[in-house]
Amino acid sequence: MSNYVIIVAGGKGLRMGSDIPKQFLPVGNKPVLMRTISRFHEYDKSINIILVLPKEQQAYWKELCDKYHFDEEYTLTDGGDTRFQSSKNGLMMIPDGEEGLVGIHDGVRPFVSISTIARCYDTAEDTYAAIPVMPVTDTLRYIDKQGGGKNVLRSDYRVVQTPQVFDIALARQAFQVEYQSCFTDDASVVESLGCQVAMVEGNRENIKITTPFDLKIADALIKE
Repeated sequence: MSNYVIIVAGGKGLRMGSDIPKQFLPVGNKPVLMRTISRFHEYDKSINIILVLPKEQQAYWKELCDKYHFDEEYTLTDGGDTRFQSSKNGLMMIPDGEEGLVGIHDGVRPFVSISTIARCYDTAEDTYAAIPVMPVTDTLRYIDKQGGGKNVLRSDYRVVQTPQVFDIALARQAFQVEYQSCFTDDASVVESLGCQVAMVEGNRENIKITTPFDLKIADALIKE
């Protein structure tokens, strides 16, 4: 049995207000995406990493790898037009008949903790599907179609993170379905089969870096 992680990095940096895609921006002295890849090798040196990047970004990524002398092992494949298609492209890189687990992780979440990754893989080994979540700390308000609203119990909700980890065979089966707009993450694809997805504790630092403010938080985390 082998464990895999598909790291999906297809951002264009529009919310970042930068010409450089967000996954390539430096945090500390290293691009975000390199930190993300390194974190999974810290968890397991033998894990099989599949990096999904838009084809038009791959030449620049190679330049960065040369510049930063980044030589960690991974398999590279092309991104798709949607997150669904990018994840599916990553799954197609896993050899037929392979047994084990596959995580799918956002390339711009470099601060996922080793313990969060371990909880996801350990739980998925027993349950076939596991995702990391965090409690909601802000007050939540439901807005109806008429523009009215009411507060809802935040204890009924969780913030979902990645990696989302699945049995390889289950993930393959799930991603054979047609894309639907309700697929907001990879777990929702698996749940479309009627499967239950276990929740484990994530970590607060596991932020998704998408805005200039997120970059400031990331720099502060590096300096801690």
